[in-house]
Amino acid sequence: MKKLLAEFIGTLWLVLGGCGSAVLAAGFPELGIGFVGVAFAFGLTVLTMAYAIGHISGCHLNPAVTMGMWVGGRIDSKVVPGYIVSQVLGGIVGAGILYLIASGKPGFELGSFAANGFGEASPGGYSMLAALICEIVMTFFFLFVILGTTHKNAPSGFAGLAIGLALTLIHLISIPVTNTSVNPARSTSQAIFAGGIHLEQLWLFWIAPIIGAILAGIVYKFLAPDKD
Repeated sequence: MKKLLAEFIGTLWLVLGGCGSAVLAAGFPELGIGFVGVAFAFGLTVLTMAYAIGHISGCHLNPAVTMGMWVGGRIDSKVVPGYIVSQVLGGIVGAGILYLIASGKPGFELGSFAANGFGEASPGGYSMLAALICEIVMTFFFLFVILGTTHKNAPSGFAGLAIGLALTLIHLISIPVTNTSVNPARSTSQAIFAGGIHLEQLWLFWIAPIIGAILAGIVYKFLAPDKD
């Protein structure tokens, strides 16, 4: 139960911090943080939670990470469903808190609410195929870094920093393409509030990250099995 609560709180923080930066601060007149600021905000949420709850639950905060860790032989299959449910619920609560804050401004318009999308829902108008490839590849490398830095032979104490910076880099690359998911829980939380086309396209932001994560789990397990 403690692990599930940790995943709930951690994913709530990821959505509130990452998506909150996009909704509240990215476009603030003259002082907005822009794409770079949003990228760092997502990275910082993972970095901070890695050290806060990594020793409790492993700090997955992401159904794709949980799947990749399972395929990579790092966690038992029995914990997978509970982790995923906790992550999705944490993301939804985080989005709900963000909505309550954002809607407190006069003239508030929901807009995309930092939801993910392709085609007309993509910040740069990228196609479904481009979004699919981007999300698979970005999630693959995210899990590759996670599996590598948390390996028993990796230097201890630096995993959170490397993982947070990896997520920052991923956002710097892919925000224009899909608004960057690599996390089905984060995508679900925002799509529920944004509705419309974002809910219709949500399937891609479950399928692509999980495919990328599974591929990374297979590849890294081959390269460096986490056993004596």
